[in-house]
Amino acid sequence: MSTRAQVRFATREDGVSFSEHPDKIHAQFYVHSDGYPEGLGLDIATSYADKVALPKGWEIEHIQTLHGDLDYMYYIWSDYDKDTWISIFETIPFEDQIGKCIFVGKPNKLIAKYGSQLDESYYKLNTNDKERD
Repeated sequence: MSTRAQVRFATREDGVSFSEHPDKIHAQFYVHSDGYPEGLGLDIATSYADKVALPKGWEIEHIQTLHGDLDYMYYIWSDYDKDTWISIFETIPFEDQIGKCIFVGKPNKLIAKYGSQLDESYYKLNTNDKERD
């Protein structure tokens, strides 16, 4: 079973809370699998913090598209001369697409929170080549 998510990009504006869905977004991507915070959340945060490419599998969508089967909704908040923040909402597929805000913070805070929940085996390369660990 896949953990589906949408990633939305919003501009930081006065009076708009990071823990609420904004009225306006500028771009949106759909991610079919590994959309949980320990997967996609860490990918987004490390991409921003370490300036590395995101993994493949993102599908660009029209900004009005909303899937009924989403597990998570991410917002990346940015603007000129302001820090980037990330919000994560956990939704109930086919029931509650507003969801509950489970994280708000800068990318390094997301890495600290969700990266520490993984054991070291997560970071090791998984291959059948016995010469590699």
